[in-house]
Amino acid sequence: MSFDESHGAPLQDRSMRTPLGRVRALGASHSGTTDFWRQRVTAVALVLLIVPVIVVVMMLQGRNQAGAAQILGSPGVAIVMLLFIIASAWHMKIGMQVVIEDYIHSEKLKLASIMANNFFSFAVALASIYAILKLSSGV
Repeated sequence: MSFDESHGAPLQDRSMRTPLGRVRALGASHSGTTDFWRQRVTAVALVLLIVPVIVVVMMLQGRNQAGAAQILGSPGVAIVMLLFIIASAWHMKIGMQVVIEDYIHSEKLKLASIMANNFFSFAVALASIYAILKLSSGV
């Protein structure tokens, strides 16, 4: 154990973490770095998917519903769009959850906000996935 000569205390004891936090290796959000890495993974997925999505959106410009259904009827296009929707909704959920955890201090309001965020993200993803599947199936 090394000592800080100016204060006479072990360097490890000067940590801002509680002893339980050091044992669990969790941060203030109580989830460790899981959300951090998930948001980075979804960001990389979105970067990789943005070019094909822009190409599809440009192909859809000026088309009617039948033309859009024809383009989205291609399995490759539908899969790219579905992956983009899932990655976007997940990225949005995690990002808003981090903001809520950081800036809302009332525990009850924080819990309600996180629940609303989860429901909203799920609803947006579900509605978008339904629309893509409906257009791609030609119904």
